[in-house]
Amino acid sequence: MNNIVYLDHSATTPVHPKVITAMVEMMEEDYGNPSSLHRMGMVAEKKIRKAREQVAEVLGVKSKEIIFTSGGTEANNLAIRGIALQYANRGKHLITTTIEHPSVLNTFKELETEGFTVTYLNVDREGFIQIDQLKEALIPGTILVSVMHVNNEIGSVQPIQQIGELIKAFDHRTFFHVDAIQSFSKTELDLSQMKIDLLTISGHKIHGPKGIGALYVNEKINLKPQLYGGGQERNIRSGTENVPGIIGLGLAVELIAEEQKSKIDKLRKLKAWFLEEVTKQIDDVKINGPASIEDIYSEKSTPQIINLSFPGLKAEVLLHALEDFEIYVSTGSACHSRNSEPSHVLQAIKLSGRELESAIRISLGYWTRREELEYLLQHLPGLVSELRILMQR
Repeated sequence: MNNIVYLDHSATTPVHPKVITAMVEMMEEDYGNPSSLHRMGMVAEKKIRKAREQVAEVLGVKSKEIIFTSGGTEANNLAIRGIALQYANRGKHLITTTIEHPSVLNTFKELETEGFTVTYLNVDREGFIQIDQLKEALIPGTILVSVMHVNNEIGSVQPIQQIGELIKAFDHRTFFHVDAIQSFSKTELDLSQMKIDLLTISGHKIHGPKGIGALYVNEKINLKPQLYGGGQERNIRSGTENVPGIIGLGLAVELIAEEQKSKIDKLRKLKAWFLEEVTKQIDDVKINGPASIEDIYSEKSTPQIINLSFPGLKAEVLLHALEDFEIYVSTGSACHSRNSEPSHVLQAIKLSGRELESAIRISLGYWTRREELEYLLQHLPGLVSELRILMQR
């Protein structure tokens, strides 16, 4: 097999050819500024409106509730800081989890320096928060709870609907933010049926372009802007719109929604087959996160993320050994891959030191084929065995 085997889709996905075509057309032909009053500006504005409708329709919300941003990091910052600073008069207590993406965790840490108190919910060994712990953490003055839907490293799926109902039963004024960057298009998500006030998605995780994201903001919420300028995006997010990126995101959302159910089913079967084979072919391999076949076919585990530890070797060495065969995997979150510190997610689920240092993430995509995983299995067992022997010397 001579082609690249790309198994790092949770870091980024290849852009859909139709998305590329639409974006190039925008850059070559319809490149007007959407704030301009002439025809070219109006064409660009109309296409932005269509993209907003495409995202809103899939999420089951109103188009005016979609705010375009430069990506998931900005959307998370805008949601969290926008709520905290706007509603601080109601209270200064915030809740999140220990396994959030850095764009969430570091935003909360910064807010702690600004006078807010944050409760960080622990998770169990599979990466799930305890509902009773959340219930105890909610107090008068809690203004925001932020919980990611799918963890980007181990694939655990939090019970978002149950969490939202608990929050609103405690106080309907407490806001609920969900980072859905890894779950959007990989799990069923209909905001019209959920108690979610703010939700984040990102273009480059769903075969759209990098540098574009979206934040759903319930129309009843007033967010404090984090950027000031011309008042684009409902005066919430100023800055000349990234028109090609927005059009690319809208089209990617529409395209992926058309295939979602069949692709999710395919990914679940691939994941189940691969985990059965890898545990059969390699001794002493640990599955991190929800690990049973029942979990894979349930709502507890996302279909695209596989996290494995091979005690006795270093993950980075294995990653580069696989790269020699044009197989590309990850050692965890792309945001942490150049950081020598162990993964905060894997530490939170209490992996041992040997398990921490040997963990890799294999993340599947809509276009992943069984033949690619078979090719990985041609090389992985031998490499693991060789590297373990080398590490013992």
